[in-house]
Parts: sequence; C-alpha cells; structure tokens
Amino acid sequence: MSTTPRRALLVIDVQNEYFTGDLPIEYPPVATSLPNIVQAMKTAKAQDIPVIVVQHDTPEGSPIFAKGSAGWRLHPQIAELPIDHHVNKTMASSFAGTGLREWLAARSIDTLTIVGYMTHNCNASTVFQAAHEGLTVEVLDDATGALSYQNAAGKVSAEEIHRVFNTVFHSNFAAVVSTRAWIAAASSGEALERDNLYASNLRTRR
Repeated sequence: MSTTPRRALLVIDVQNEYFTGDLPIEYPPVATSLPNIVQAMKTAKAQDIPVIVVQHDTPEGSPIFAKGSAGWRLHPQIAELPIDHHVNKTMASSFAGTGLREWLAARSIDTLTIVGYMTHNCNASTVFQAAHEGLTVEVLDDATGALSYQNAAGKVSAEEIHRVFNTVFHSNFAAVVSTRAWIAAASSGEALERDNLYASNLRTRR
C-alpha cells in the first residue's frame, strides 16, 4: 500500500544569469518555466511542503554566477517568495557540500520535487544523487529548462537536451510530470510513478 509522500520542493538556481545574463535558457522558454516555478512554490507553501531555494556561487570575477554580481542574484520573482531553507552550492549537485541531505533527513522528507535550471547539469546531478541517496524524485518538465551546446563531442539543441534528459530521468530515476499534474498530486497527497528502464526500452522495440 502506498503512503502519502513527505515532499520538499527544491528550486535550483533560478538566478538572473539564466534570464538576463550570459547563459540564457532556451527550452522550454523562461516565459513558460518561470511562471510554473512560481506556481509550484506557491502550491508548496499552501500544502505545507517545505520550499528550498538553491543558489550557485562562483568566485568574484568569474564570467558566470560570480558571487555578488547581478547574474548571481535570484530572479526577483523567486526572491520575493517565502521559503523554508536556502542552500548555496559551488558544485553541480545541490547535495555536494551543502548539508541538504541532513536537512531533509531531519524533517523525514522522502520525496524531492525538482524545478529550476539546468535540466542537464545541476538538475541532472541532483536527480541522480537524490535517487542514489534513496529519495523518491519528481521533476517538473515545464518548470525546468536547458540551453544548447556545441563542443568537440558534437552539437545539440536545447530541446534535444531537455527531451533526452527527461526521458532518461523518467526511465529510472524520477517521475517526470507537468506542473499541473504535480499540483494535483501535491494537493491530494498522491504519489507519482516513474517508469522503468526495461519497459522504456521495450517500447522502442515493439
């Protein structure tokens, strides 16, 4: 028999760098993701779900996320909302060197809902570590976002990155759902189901 999830909402790196700085989120557009992040935060507070805001720090003078810079600051719509805990991090995972796992354990949190940026970097590393730590993980696909890459390994669009990572998450590591679906589940206390690796692959071979 399933039990009611003890959720926390983790809002990862919703900082100006992704809006007006040098790392503009491309897909989904921030005009979609930001309102959904705000709505998720408001819903969490209404349902007594703890809200944790994560902020990425790099040293002064760094090209992105330099501590104290305009790009480092939280987006104003996030900064004005009430939260339960604030985490500063220097590595991709929200767990690395932050004490987040201990904070969650002290409150008997068993389910971590992830929103924010970027799908394929800080979100992904946090999803994987949370799953390995034994937490149930949820990702809101329309309250997260990616940008495009090109390097020696290849070139990939933001849409491809976002779609591929979310498909991988849902196959094994996290339940990937829309903000609307999560709000319904959070309001009713229902658990969300992820898929499994075998079934996800099998569907492609039928």
